[in-house]
This record gives sequence, structure tokens and C-alpha cells, in this order.
Amino acid sequence: MKKKPILSFLDVWNMSFGFLGIQFGFALQGGFMSRIFQTLGASPEEIPGLWLAAPVAGLVVQPIIGYMSDRTWSSRFGRRKPYFLIGSLFASITLIYMPHSSYLWVAAGSLLVLDASINISMEPFRALVADKLDDSQRSYGFMVQTLIIGVGTWIASQLPWFLNQMGVSNTAEESTIPPNVKVAFAIGGVIFLLSILYTVLTTKEYPPENLEAFEKHKKETAGFSKGISAIISDIRSMPVTMRKLGLIQFFSWFAFFTMWSMSTPALSEHVFQAPKPDAAMFKMSIQEELAVYQVKDRLYNDAADQIGSSMGIYGLSSMIFALIFTLITRKISINRKMVHMVSLILGGIGFFYMYYANDYKNLNVSFTLIGIAWGSILSLPYAMLSSSIEAEKMGIFMGIFNMFIVIPQIVASIGGINFFSEILFGEKAIGPMLLAGTCLTISGLCNLIITNKKAIKD
Repeated sequence: MKKKPILSFLDVWNMSFGFLGIQFGFALQGGFMSRIFQTLGASPEEIPGLWLAAPVAGLVVQPIIGYMSDRTWSSRFGRRKPYFLIGSLFASITLIYMPHSSYLWVAAGSLLVLDASINISMEPFRALVADKLDDSQRSYGFMVQTLIIGVGTWIASQLPWFLNQMGVSNTAEESTIPPNVKVAFAIGGVIFLLSILYTVLTTKEYPPENLEAFEKHKKETAGFSKGISAIISDIRSMPVTMRKLGLIQFFSWFAFFTMWSMSTPALSEHVFQAPKPDAAMFKMSIQEELAVYQVKDRLYNDAADQIGSSMGIYGLSSMIFALIFTLITRKISINRKMVHMVSLILGGIGFFYMYYANDYKNLNVSFTLIGIAWGSILSLPYAMLSSSIEAEKMGIFMGIFNMFIVIPQIVASIGGINFFSEILFGEKAIGPMLLAGTCLTISGLCNLIITNKKAIKD
């Protein structure tokens, strides 16, 4: 395979900048979707199931988009860029609309559309790094992506809290999303589209190495049935290293899905003693009970704002992690396996520390450790994978690999969180966070089964 040119930091930054918008979408979804569900009447036990639409969308979309982008080439529009743009348009519209949902089923349906749209944009970004960067720059490229993701996570997570400090209310009538959340999602929608446009306009893609062979193969495998058969065949023939990384990803993403879906109900009760009040328990026609409800609801909304703000710390922490490793991987090789293992275990410790947290300062310590794991999850598994698969199948294998992200989320949402949390930790509100810590620690230890030297060494 022909050696690719070494790209400058600016080139790598430009091709990865669209991830700022993608992460705005994910951070707003992860930090505030459960709050929207609770505001519209969902109980904590119902929340994981309401999140089911998101990973199901990813399971369907990712391998299909990966397969399609592998077969796409246009001298004008490129290979991966058309998918960035299409996904960003739908995601931006959904982000703006979602917090205006009046019914629980509308919010859940919006989550389905949002996650599908984000996945249409996100999956080709992973393949783009492998397309454009030589193997010697892969870890560096994924670390730059992680740096941008960290910036997006931190800023987006602060938005509702910041807007409230600027005077935008964080309370509303019963079953109505607060104004600060609505404005934050609207800002996220605009930034999503603009950041993707920046990458599209500043990045030039390479054509397939052998364009004639590419077009010939495309014609020979044209058709829906052949496409499905090819995807199934690639799933069956995935490399051994990819299967091992898939096990690591399973436990990692089970942990983070648990955090996204359950951190607000778990931490508002355990840390701030301010669970979402059940309107059915109050007689709203009686002034005194209405006043009590409003006080409790305000305490919950204040706690939810603070939790969202604290969650942003993991984005900041992952950004610092990525910045350090961006500088390191420009000059020296790292042992990807060992770095990933230690990072995941530190994240597990962060989740366990939540049990002892009694204010936002302790939560910030927890999320700082979790951010180290997050920074590693977003970069090192992809760097290890891209060194282990064929360049011409980069898109489809990245799409298939992302199935190891969505399958654990599906397992978690259909009862895995509630079942294992109750089995291991009883009915404590903090139980799901302790479950997340357990899964992340197991994920870290699973790195010991990676033996492919090309994947391990940068």
C-alpha cells in the first residue's frame, strides 16, 4: 500500500473539526435527554427503555453508511463528505425541534431521528482519518478528534447552566421543557451544521488508490441483495483483533450509556437529595401543595443544571488527555493497549467515587477521572482497529465496529441497567453509576487479551 503524505496539524484539525458539532449533539442528548423525559412524565425505571431508539438507529445506520461511503467517489464532493452534510442537516433540525416536544412519544421519536442523523455524520468521520492519514499518524489523528470532541462536550454541557446564569429561566409549567434547555438545543443545532460545513469546505479527500478497479468492483457488487450479502460476509469475516476490541467496547459503552441515561435521576437524588417530584402526589388545585411542588421542582432543576455542568468536566478532562497524547504521539510511539487499560480503570474509579460524593466538587473529581476513560475510548480502539484492517474496507469495518457500541446500549436499555443494578447494588438510586464503574473496570482488564503487535504499538 502506498505511503500517504504526512499532514500538518492544521490539516488534521480541519478534517476533524466537524466532530465539534457532532459532539454538541451527543453531549446535549446525553446530558439532558433524560431530563426531558422526566419533565414529560417518565419515571426513572422507564428512562432506559425510552433511550432504546438511539442505539437501534445506530445499529441499522452505521454499517449501511459505512458500506455506502466505501463505494462512493466524486471528484467534486469526495467520498465521506456527502454523508457528513446530509446527516448534519437532519440532526440540526431535530436538535432545534426536540425540546419543544409536548408528549413523551414525540421526544422518544425525535431521539430516534437525532441519533440516526448523528450516526450518518459520525461513522464516515472515523473512516476519513484512516483514509487520509498514514499509519504512523493514526493515533495522532484520532487524538486530535478526541481533543475537538472534548471541547464540544464541555461547552455543550455548560450551555443550560450558563444560560440560566445569564437570566434564561430553568423552570416552566408542568410537563414543559424549561427555556434554558430549549435555547441550548437550538444553539447546538446551529453549531452542528456550521462545524460540519467547515470540514466539508476545508478538507480535500483522496480518490481510491486504483480508481478503475474501484469502479469495476462497484458495478460487480451493485444491488440491494448483493450489498446486504457483502455486509453480512464482512461481519462474519471480521479480524480476530476486531472481535477482541469489540468485547472491550461492549463493556465501555454499556458504562457510558448507563451514565448518559441515568446520571440525572441517580445523582439528583443521591448527591443533591432533590429527585424529580411526582406531580400526581400533589393536589395542584390547593395553593399550599402547589407551592411545595414548585419548590421541589426548582430544586430538581437546579440539581439537573449542576449535574449537566459537572458532566461537562469529563469533556474538559478528555480534551486535556487528548492534548497531552497529541503532543506525545507526534514524536514517540505508545503502547495503545496499556494506555487504554489504565485509562478505563481510572474511569471506573471515577464512577465508584460518586457513591461518596455529597456536592458538585466531588462530582467534578468523578467526572475528571471518567473523562480520561472517555478520551481513550474515542481514540485508541479506533487507532488499534485501523492498523488491523484493509484500507479499501475501512468504512464498512468502522461501521461494523460501531455495532459494538450500539449493541451494549440496546442491552442496557431493554432492562440490562435495571436488572444488573438491582442484582448487584439493590434499589439504591446510585446503583446504576456503580454498575457503570464495574463495567468500565471489566472493560479495562479485557485489554489484556489484545495480542496483535501492529495494533498495540503506535
